[in-house]
Amino acid sequence: MATADPAPRDRTPRHEQRVDGFGTVRVVPVVPDADAALLHGWVTAERARFWGMAGLSRTQVRDVYAHMDTLPTHHAHLLLRDGAPVALVQTYEPAADRVSECYPAEPGDLGIHLLIGPAAGAAERGFTAALMRVITGWAAAAGARRLVAEPDAGNGPAIDRLRREGFALGPEVTLPEVDLPEVYLPPKRARPAFLPLTGD
Repeated sequence: MATADPAPRDRTPRHEQRVDGFGTVRVVPVVPDADAALLHGWVTAERARFWGMAGLSRTQVRDVYAHMDTLPTHHAHLLLRDGAPVALVQTYEPAADRVSECYPAEPGDLGIHLLIGPAAGAAERGFTAALMRVITGWAAAAGARRLVAEPDAGNGPAIDRLRREGFALGPEVTLPEVDLPEVYLPPKRARPAFLPLTGD
């Protein structure tokens, strides 16, 4: 499956795409030790409260992504716009994730979580849409046939953003608790959303 990616230790781009009027966006693997400070600042901010990592220390954030780096089904990448990090995107195989207990996962499904970094200046119209063009291009090139997102049911802005980007919203569901030695995730009310990447 296209989501498999050996645990990366370098910045070799997994995808590069020029977006007219926006710049060149590269998709590069997260390197936990090098990126811990950046990621900690992003994921613990109030604006990222639905990311579920508020209150974690820098070391704990580093450990979360170091653990993810060992998994064949879940991956974290930074989106670099003309060399500067602007977003974090996590991908996963839905069949290997708790979301598969709430919808019938299909071959070619690719789950995504997208966290836009804090703006360096005034908000730019079309910023998220440009990044989504890159993500869909990357996913399609890797063989994915459909993107799957499952934002928190209370995260209205994220749900509205997905709708604007063409995702079809499913009914609200409860993602089950995950209680493992290496990770704990509480139950979560979510709104699955789906974006076909082919003409099927």
